[in-house]
Amino acid sequence: MDFSLNQEQTIFRDSFKKFLEGEVAPLVDQCEEENRFPAELFPKFGEMGYLGIIYPESLGGMDMGYAMLTLFAEELGKVCSGFAGSILAHMSIATLPIYLMGSEEIKQKFLPPAIRGEKISAFGLTEPGSGSDAASIRTRSVKVEGGYVLNGSKTFITNGPMADFVVVTTQTDPEKKHKGITLFLVEKGMKGFTQGKPIHKLGNRSSECGELFFEDCFVPDSYRLGEEGTGFQTLMEALNGGRMVVGARSVGIAQAAFEAALKYSHEREQFGRPLFKFQITQSKLARMRTEIESSRLLCHYAAWLGDLKKPCALEASMAKLKSTETAVWVTGEAVQILGGYGYTDEYPVERYFRDAKSMTIVEGTSEIQQIIIARRLD
Repeated sequence: MDFSLNQEQTIFRDSFKKFLEGEVAPLVDQCEEENRFPAELFPKFGEMGYLGIIYPESLGGMDMGYAMLTLFAEELGKVCSGFAGSILAHMSIATLPIYLMGSEEIKQKFLPPAIRGEKISAFGLTEPGSGSDAASIRTRSVKVEGGYVLNGSKTFITNGPMADFVVVTTQTDPEKKHKGITLFLVEKGMKGFTQGKPIHKLGNRSSECGELFFEDCFVPDSYRLGEEGTGFQTLMEALNGGRMVVGARSVGIAQAAFEAALKYSHEREQFGRPLFKFQITQSKLARMRTEIESSRLLCHYAAWLGDLKKPCALEASMAKLKSTETAVWVTGEAVQILGGYGYTDEYPVERYFRDAKSMTIVEGTSEIQQIIIARRLD
């Protein structure tokens, strides 16, 4: 059992950190203030090969697996969770269903441009009336000659306002519930498909999410991913990877908050000595570090199982639950250590605090993760 990074992982992480410092970090403050994602980042990430970490070389990817993806997600989440939301959705849950279920023609048409960062993708699951209960979606797909007609709407869709194509979950047979779910590809500009404006959010403001509308939108048969009624299984498989990614992203948020609080505790003096010299501050920081490390290990373990092609739904849910709840707690403690300054935008911990909360909601809420875990206890 070896918990250290191998040479390839170490080189990758160090190189990625330099890329983030030079190309990404300088954009964060302005984009957060303007509530926008800098679309020019996609081709920059693509040029470096980062968008294809989990995809094979035959599609232009790097074929490095989930272990490398979790390293990537943590470092990106540490710099900016908002940017991480858009990039990670594009390179995992929004494109993975195409890789898993798309025909060779569809894979070659959509994945290489996405991996190069020339096309932006999104995944449409959540609806105004259904979130955690994925089987209750109301967006319908009705078979017609040559394809299907889609009607319905989606909301809170990451990259929705700027996506060039979307993987959409629909119901082809509502009576079958989850066994009636079918996935389709919908391209920007298709008749009957409308992309809404970005939704203003509490946190992750530099990740654009919005509504999608389908009104008699015709989609050809070739754009169906898999057979009718097989979408739910594909969705669950994609979510396993997505939950690892959200967990690792949350570890990055927590690590950033911890480092900011630790630095401040050495600089800030009260009662004639640095805050760090007070035992209560040391206790907070010790617990913060311990929770972060345990969360990180759970994420790496789930990714290790995924790379071995072993069942990992339980471990992915545990990693997601633990890491996201840790991020909320750690960022709250960071704000507390900074006191009044932590509640202002003079320091980044207020952003970490806001960003962390959404992690307990996306890719399945903490409550849903507990249900998944409990079902596997027997």
